[in-house]
Amino acid sequence: MISIFPHHHPTTTEETSMKKTTTQKTTVQTTRLNGAKVRIVTTTSATGTSVKVKAAPLEEWILQASAVRALRAMPEHGAAPGGRFLLAGDFNAARRSMREQVKAKATGLTPGEHDLRLYMTGGRLGLIEYKNAEGKLAKAQITRHADLRSLGFSLQAVIKASTEAEAAERTVAQVREWLATTAEAA
Repeated sequence: MISIFPHHHPTTTEETSMKKTTTQKTTVQTTRLNGAKVRIVTTTSATGTSVKVKAAPLEEWILQASAVRALRAMPEHGAAPGGRFLLAGDFNAARRSMREQVKAKATGLTPGEHDLRLYMTGGRLGLIEYKNAEGKLAKAQITRHADLRSLGFSLQAVIKASTEAEAAERTVAQVREWLATTAEAA
């Protein structure tokens, strides 16, 4: 069964070549095909129509969830003796009704906030943003991350990954680096 997700991105471009103008229309749809999430890219021009199907990138929350599982499995995670960090996630990207947007803003949910916060020994805060292979920081994220850096929150990372394993490995490596820096500062 094919179900179409509401990720429909039509674009139109015009190309001029030797007094001849052609219009090309590209439509991108993300759906499931035989259980796998795919992108269907349809391009229509004066010369015909082309349809390409390719694997869709993982959603960022899946990358984040994989990283959180890996972090929770680290012996340094927890507040008990031997614990060196705790974590808290954020889910800013959720689609919300107008009413829910008002509630979110009133209660302090801020656009551009990092996806994951790590509270480390010594009062240090690590901030991680997740992006899939095609993801880029939004304008609100660029602004928010810079604002936090200007206040002295310098432990920030953007983890870009194509697979869950890659997200987990890169996150654990980043946190181990921060923990080593925390141990040196102590």
